[in-house]
Amino acid sequence: VDRLRSYLDGVDPEQPDYHAVVLAAADPANPYGAALPWPASSADGTARPGRKAGALVVLVDGELAWFLERGGRSLLTFTDDPEANHAAAIGLADLVTAGRVASILVERADGMPVLQPGGRASAALTALLAAGFVRTPRGLRRR
Repeated sequence: VDRLRSYLDGVDPEQPDYHAVVLAAADPANPYGAALPWPASSADGTARPGRKAGALVVLVDGELAWFLERGGRSLLTFTDDPEANHAAAIGLADLVTAGRVASILVERADGMPVLQPGGRASAALTALLAAGFVRTPRGLRRR
């Protein structure tokens, strides 16, 4: 118990250390859509998350942050926290870095073009650019 307490002495509750995990949406380790309902998204309602083959979820500290549709073209966000969005973007970028996927191209975020400034997609745009995604005519790509 003392060892656990000594660990917490060095943790600043005002500066949380976010940890992202990227899973297949249909993975049994993903509780959303099975044991838990999908949370409300910032999207306009046209795109909906689901336990679909090829889709990905990004969990940040166990909570759903992002849902990426099969093929990666459309992204749904479930958090307004900039640090959680940044951790989610790093998680997606790490998929490419580790060679698990060849590239990711995000064209839409929350139902809007990801490159549209000032829209609902701006939080995702900022996080993806900070994680090393680059602008292309179609959206943001990581290779």
